[in-house]
Amino acid sequence: QVQLVESGGGLVQAGGSLRLSCHVSGGAIADYRMGWYRQTPGEGRQFVAGINKSGTYYTDSVKGRFTISTDTATNTAYLQMNNLEPEDTAVYYCTAGGITDFWGQGTQVTVSA
Repeated sequence: QVQLVESGGGLVQAGGSLRLSCHVSGGAIADYRMGWYRQTPGEGRQFVAGINKSGTYYTDSVKGRFTISTDTATNTAYLQMNNLEPEDTAVYYCTAGGITDFWGQGTQVTVSA
């Protein structure tokens, strides 16, 4: 069974940086489309960034500030978040997409003004 465990969330001031990690077990990260979504109270999960064999993809609001990457040696996906804004406050979820989609438990990111 594939499991995803996120870490790296926390509280940061506007303009600061965080790096989220997503460790994958039970499968090889290279076999999946990896992605990050985020969710705020009362809203659905929204796409933030994705990576596959064709390249990387970002929602417009994070382009130039966030970078998604993967490390096949450690089976870990990352989301480097720079120049954070209060609007980035959310629970961030990692996903591994394939025939079945798998999700992590989420990690809270809070950006203070």
